[in-house]
Amino acid sequence: MTDLLSRTDPQNPWPPHQPAAAGPAGPGGPVPPWTPGPPNPGAPSGPRRGGRRVAVAAGALVLVLGGGVAGGVIGAHTDQSAAPAASTAANATNVSSESATLASVAARTSPSVVTIMVQVPGGTVEGSGVIVDNQGRIITNNHVVEQATNGATVQLSDGRTLPAQILRTDPSHDLALLRVDSSGLTPATLGDSSSVQVGDTVLAFGSPLGLSGTVTSGIVSALDRDAQDLNLSGLIQTDAPINSGNSGGPLVDAAGQVIAINVANASTSQGGGSIGIGFAIPIDTAESILS
Repeated sequence: MTDLLSRTDPQNPWPPHQPAAAGPAGPGGPVPPWTPGPPNPGAPSGPRRGGRRVAVAAGALVLVLGGGVAGGVIGAHTDQSAAPAASTAANATNVSSESATLASVAARTSPSVVTIMVQVPGGTVEGSGVIVDNQGRIITNNHVVEQATNGATVQLSDGRTLPAQILRTDPSHDLALLRVDSSGLTPATLGDSSSVQVGDTVLAFGSPLGLSGTVTSGIVSALDRDAQDLNLSGLIQTDAPINSGNSGGPLVDAAGQVIAINVANASTSQGGGSIGIGFAIPIDTAESILS
């Protein structure tokens, strides 16, 4: 089942720091640009551009990280039963070191992430984007800006709000390129998605539900996924929670390099939140919008 990872707010056109009022699909509900098919209550029917329940996503994130820590400690006890205390301490140190590394990546990347607001008939669509160079160019998803009636507005991580020009769009790959005229921008470092491997640690950045500066973590779950109902192929699958408003935000590896652009997630119901199956456009594909 599919839906936008951008979000539509008909009540509050410019909500830079807080979630907006309910959309037409219900409280926090997405506004898909197509008529969705009947929901399948048994299992996810495919990737979904959307999902709006923060509580569900937060719970999933805690379970993923908690399970990983517990699994590491239990494994150490099983392999080295003679020294469980030392093994536990070693694993705790490793977890602490990894957390510090991810915190550093988040701190370095966050200034490159923006919130994008676009006025459309009936309200405002909100998504995310990533600054890619000193010229002020920003990559996002086409579905964030495709219904724009008067350009776009970008909110930087430091709170500044700037008008943005839509330079070009690529609907076939769900990509768009924007530009803002400003100094003091922090471009992200673009990586090489061809070197990504299943199991790599990743961070997803964006503004789910209007909550700018949000970072979630996970791993690369699979490569070269196809989303036939979205006409997208070669996607990177991740279990890092992504929800409505994350569209166009970067998926970053443990080295702080952008490896993909968030685009969709799977859900068991229309309007449902992340269930740990998200999809992103490889940066090697996304870079085509720059030329």
